[in-house]
Amino acid sequence: MDMIKETIARQARRIRNDRRLSLDEASHCTEISKAMISQIERGQSTPTVTTLWKMAAGYKVPLTWFLNAELAGSSLIDTWNTPAVLGEDGKMKTRTIFPYDPSRSLEMLYIEWDPGCIHPSDGHMTGVEEYIFVKEGRMKIKTGHETVLLTEAQCFRFKADIPHIYSNPFPERCSVLNMIFYPHLSVQDRKGDR
Repeated sequence: MDMIKETIARQARRIRNDRRLSLDEASHCTEISKAMISQIERGQSTPTVTTLWKMAAGYKVPLTWFLNAELAGSSLIDTWNTPAVLGEDGKMKTRTIFPYDPSRSLEMLYIEWDPGCIHPSDGHMTGVEEYIFVKEGRMKIKTGHETVLLTEAQCFRFKADIPHIYSNPFPERCSVLNMIFYPHLSVQDRKGDR
């Protein structure tokens, strides 16, 4: 089993067991089939980014809960040596830069969108904000009734607790740094939520 699949499997089993959820209950709260949850937990299937987001939303944990172990006091991250999770038929690649850290209430991702990629995202937990910095290329983000065009070196902050859509309708690839801030999530919240 490859490293990322093993990490996701371990974390998926851990959270379901910590919450004492049956497969039925886990399926209900994540909107993922029991069979798929079971395959993920056994390391027989590597979920897409969309499936991981559904799991994160259903279990009320950050996405990177499934991708990384805890950080030490300081870290040097080589983004290109971090495994990518694919989404949107391989047109979207997400790499964890810094996984969720409860003492900081944030996680940071490096995301690449190929030309033509569209990625809808359900709203995250209440109060969650995203901070997007466009490193290369251009992209559009739709939040509610607002659509924003971002170009290289521009930043955008938005409330991410509503559905939003990322799109790259342009002929070049777009890469961004995405920092997700969880203002009210603590370790106790994760352990007690169902």
